[in-house]
Amino acid sequence: MALLEVQNLTKFYGDVRALSDVTFSVKKGEFVAIIGPSGSGKTTLIRCINRLIDASNGSVHVDKKDMLSLNGKELRHARAGIGMIFQHYNLVYRLTVIENVLHGRLGYKSSVAGVLGMYTEAEKEKALSVLGLLGLEDYVYRRCDHLSGGQKQRVGIARALVQDPRIILCDEPISSLDPSSAKIIMDYLQKIQQEFGITIVVNLHQVDVAKRYAKRILGFNAGHLVFDGPPSKLDKKTIHTIYGTEAGELIID
Repeated sequence: MALLEVQNLTKFYGDVRALSDVTFSVKKGEFVAIIGPSGSGKTTLIRCINRLIDASNGSVHVDKKDMLSLNGKELRHARAGIGMIFQHYNLVYRLTVIENVLHGRLGYKSSVAGVLGMYTEAEKEKALSVLGLLGLEDYVYRRCDHLSGGQKQRVGIARALVQDPRIILCDEPISSLDPSSAKIIMDYLQKIQQEFGITIVVNLHQVDVAKRYAKRILGFNAGHLVFDGPPSKLDKKTIHTIYGTEAGELIID
């Protein structure tokens, strides 16, 4: 049974077609990497799935919910089950680590409770447990503007995890990080997928990283899905189909 179903998804920005009739599905517990050159539609796809932007045509179902038809409270509740990790972290830097993590529970609360920061003891304990899992137990009450890039991204992962998500969408989560920090982040995403069975869908620029971690790769070019298969099928010819003239600069061994 598919957890995520995308059917004939199309997105226009004015006269520019960012996604063109994209169809695929993702099963529960899969680790899927999305690759492609800049401007190929990767970020647009991720943001259409959780309705950060609206698609022009097609359908998206997450856990059987028709995401494109939801509005207001129903959309907020549906998003609560979809974790999101951003390239530039999307944290409130003047707040502490645990305050940022607890923001992951806002989708389950009324507007008043959210504004007042009314979290239960169970939610606070959950946040502390997740921070321990991610090696951040010594940074719980540190302001996020005092953290390194890798630590900030781990806070972003913790915020997604306290949502109790069925799926986590990651938009270029390691592109701003050094190689060591990037490996730590990818290792944690892999651990989350393997130990908790949470579906991971991650946009990546690095083909070698996608091949190392993902069991399935989706390749995009100019808004079209041009490859869908295991890393073993991602040969030089396929890389060239996805990246065109940029293919020669990539690490594909």
